[in-house]
Amino acid sequence: MLLAIDTSTGTSVAVVDRDGGILAEVGTDDSMRHAEVVGGFIRDALAEAGVPPGRLSGVAAGMGPGPFTGLRVGIAAAHAFALGIGRPFIPVVSHDAVAWSWYHAGGTGGLQVVTDARRREFAVSEYDGLDADDLPVRLTGPELVPRDAVPAARGIRFDAHLVPAGAIGMLAELAFAAGRLPLAADAPLYLRAPDVTPSARKRVLR
Repeated sequence: MLLAIDTSTGTSVAVVDRDGGILAEVGTDDSMRHAEVVGGFIRDALAEAGVPPGRLSGVAAGMGPGPFTGLRVGIAAAHAFALGIGRPFIPVVSHDAVAWSWYHAGGTGGLQVVTDARRREFAVSEYDGLDADDLPVRLTGPELVPRDAVPAARGIRFDAHLVPAGAIGMLAELAFAAGRLPLAADAPLYLRAPDVTPSARKRVLR
């Protein structure tokens, strides 16, 4: 079983099992309160699933794309929880989880996943169904584009306001079963430098 967390758009936390599927999932599409709610969502998801932390095999996290401030909250929480229980951290591309959910809800053909990247830009990825291991086939992206210049979708355009953590966890489970981990690099997909960068340290004269 895995704990899964995503804060690339709203905040979502889930507990999943490869055979049992999504055991519990809680979340909100509020994109401003990640740090306030993620701890409570972790507690609630574990309680709803009836799974103590010691029974988890790992912690999966959505690596974005997403804005710097929100995205790092979920990744940091997932890293800290994995370290606390002595289990591995598993990175997953957040857009892949949106695509997996869409196809499992009955969607077919081409899919364009779009999420708000702020600053009048969208993050965009293109997909073409699921492969033999039930993992999404990503054709392009994620990439940043101006809001008024999103390319025409190859199929359906889907604007996601919440990345389902249950799908993050299921992708990690499926990839592990297929021997295809890691699904992503252990580095956030900000796609843009943070708004605030550290200034050069001032030299102290004595």
